[in-house]
Amino acid sequence: MAATGAAGMALLLGGCAGLQQQAAPALTAAAPGYQESIAINGRISVQYEQGDRPQSLHGSFIWAQTPKELNLELLSPLGQTVATINVKPGISTLVQSGRAPQVAPDVDQLAAQSLGWPLPVSGMRQWLQGTGTNAAGKTFTAKPGEDYESFSTRDGWRVVYANWQPDPDSGETRPKRIDMTRDTEQAGKVSIRIAVDSWKTP
Repeated sequence: MAATGAAGMALLLGGCAGLQQQAAPALTAAAPGYQESIAINGRISVQYEQGDRPQSLHGSFIWAQTPKELNLELLSPLGQTVATINVKPGISTLVQSGRAPQVAPDVDQLAAQSLGWPLPVSGMRQWLQGTGTNAAGKTFTAKPGEDYESFSTRDGWRVVYANWQPDPDSGETRPKRIDMTRDTEQAGKVSIRIAVDSWKTP
């Protein structure tokens, strides 16, 4: 299943260059509180191993969450939908082009099995907003303007806030680039880089 999923995700490969760090603007506003409902558009770059060979994926994503549901769409550099993930209480569904929907109670296990590399969807719900739970079980909240602040999770992810940006609508300061890395048996060292392009809250 993982090999098939990886083949489907190969649509993300190609001419799109890796995400580059951008200079962070001067920041003065405080970080916003956690939002239960938020929509995010951005770019994603993934590096992992398959059969001891390095693999790279580049594309974009659309993230939309409410208190009761999460939808994540992964797109190729040309804007084609490669995979969609829907999370509701007790059930997660992943759909890839040309394949039957895959369903499981745990979204992170479902993503790893279907894509061929781990995508920490459950953690990203907090991480994209500058917060999370560290390996000691304590809440971590990143400080706006403090580039390369980081924390590690109990399941081995290291989350780094590389830089920040002001929200032009609210004036609040939000993460601009987030780097996530983890050593895995399934896909070797996995590196995921997220660049947030836009935010929208109710």
